[in-house]
Amino acid sequence: MNAHRLLADAVVLAHAAYAAFVVVGLAVILLGLALRWRWVRNFWFRIIHFAMIGLVAMEAILGVKCPLTVLEDSLRAQAGQSVDEASFIARLARDLLFYEAPEWVFSVLHCLFAAAVLLTLVLAPPRWPWQKDALPCPAADRSRAIGPSTPGHHPTPPPSA
Repeated sequence: MNAHRLLADAVVLAHAAYAAFVVVGLAVILLGLALRWRWVRNFWFRIIHFAMIGLVAMEAILGVKCPLTVLEDSLRAQAGQSVDEASFIARLARDLLFYEAPEWVFSVLHCLFAAAVLLTLVLAPPRWPWQKDALPCPAADRSRAIGPSTPGHHPTPPPSA
């Protein structure tokens, strides 16, 4: 098997994984916000997610063809094969990525998707890495509820006015 063909298959699979992360990522963020999953507010996850769709939206606005598509097409040409001659899995990934529609449709969809991701960042912002966790640790709550460990020690009540 030709090395260029294998590389082209790997590129289209990476491209599909990229798209899946963006699409499934937004669905998981929305579900996680509804179910109060704390991890969906992870700063790095949210910023990387937005950067990935932001890059796609900028390419659409500027009319730049996706570099992964360009690379795959180049590798297929070097392998002397067409897209139809890709492996089954690569063809499946490609069929999930590409549809027959005018280019402007994809540009609008990419920009709308980026706007939706940006909206989740504004309405449900991520936790900053340096921000202390808003919810205390359950062990810390127990130690406060039990009180100091010194026998016979009772906290002094506040002075009455």
